[in-house]
Amino acid sequence: MKVLIIDDERSIRNSMKEILSDEGYAVETAEDGALGYEMASKGHYDVIFCDIKMPGMDGMEVLDRLVSEGIESAIVMISGHGDIDTAVESIKKGAFDFIQKPLDLNRLLITIKNATDKTKLVAQTKILKKKVYGGERMVGESAAIQHIRDMVAKVAPTPARVLITGGNGSGKELVARSLHELSDRAAQPYIEVNCAAIPSELIESELFGHEKGSFTSAIKQHKGKFEQADGGTLFLDEIGDMSLAAQAKVLRVLQENKLSRVGSDADIKVDVRVVAATNKNLQEEIARGNFREDLYHRLSVIVIKVPSLDERKEDIPLLVDYFLERICSETAMPRKNISPEAVKLLQERSWKGNIRELRNVVERLLILGDDTISAQNVRDYVL
Repeated sequence: MKVLIIDDERSIRNSMKEILSDEGYAVETAEDGALGYEMASKGHYDVIFCDIKMPGMDGMEVLDRLVSEGIESAIVMISGHGDIDTAVESIKKGAFDFIQKPLDLNRLLITIKNATDKTKLVAQTKILKKKVYGGERMVGESAAIQHIRDMVAKVAPTPARVLITGGNGSGKELVARSLHELSDRAAQPYIEVNCAAIPSELIESELFGHEKGSFTSAIKQHKGKFEQADGGTLFLDEIGDMSLAAQAKVLRVLQENKLSRVGSDADIKVDVRVVAATNKNLQEEIARGNFREDLYHRLSVIVIKVPSLDERKEDIPLLVDYFLERICSETAMPRKNISPEAVKLLQERSWKGNIRELRNVVERLLILGDDTISAQNVRDYVL
């Protein structure tokens, strides 16, 4: 575990460094706030101890800057007797804890143990999320993908419902998951439902649950996806394929925040943020009588249109590198490089299957291509 001590008093720095080094921590020190801030922003520290009162940049300014930059270190403020109110205020601003001068050995050791436990937990949570979510992310630097990132950043912290549109394989699911992960519901359930994959006669049971005996195969009570997502986010993928009967029930949940299971009249309250996606033109589906206009307006508070891969071909080199790395990591295949000429050929073709098709093509080239994937490999196996 790596520790940074920021304090203008040499005796405090030296005594803390000696104590913590004896406990097995790797300790670095900074004699003022400006140097401490620079070290904290450039290096990775599990715990940062920062004095509140220092000449020049004081501890509260260091704290404000580090928190605003999203640093993941646990920051412990060091306060004199007259700084207690300020120390308490620092907790509200994002500090993990504070310790008082003169330093008490037991208090110092308990505080750093708690702080390191917290940083371990944060790291474990990030690893777990990568396992659960497959570590997928939005890749690209094009104006189109940057616009999507900007919209997600603005919309995610709000309770607004979002409708995501775009072709099959364009990455709508990734946008939905990003909206959840950047929201204040991130620690709560994220439940996905592919409306197109569920038979119309089962969609209501799947979404709203059912009571035992409500139909032939209902051998026990079942909680639907809305209940499972209570407190979190429900992602309704391919909502344009949902039956009109199920649409009416979804509309009621959105209006009243309550539902009833199939075979029951009892109301169950739910708090769910709904994010929906479709590859269909819902305005056209409304005109054909296949989709409820009132539900469309409930769902489309914010509309995010995910561009096709053909609309952002400048991202293909980055995506190819990403998939090469990811597929090799997942399958333990040897990592291969790809020639610039091969990438250029991939950029020149049309991608009706979007990013999903590109991933499949990269996997094919990894299996069949040369040690360095060549333009001829692309001609042989793709074009």
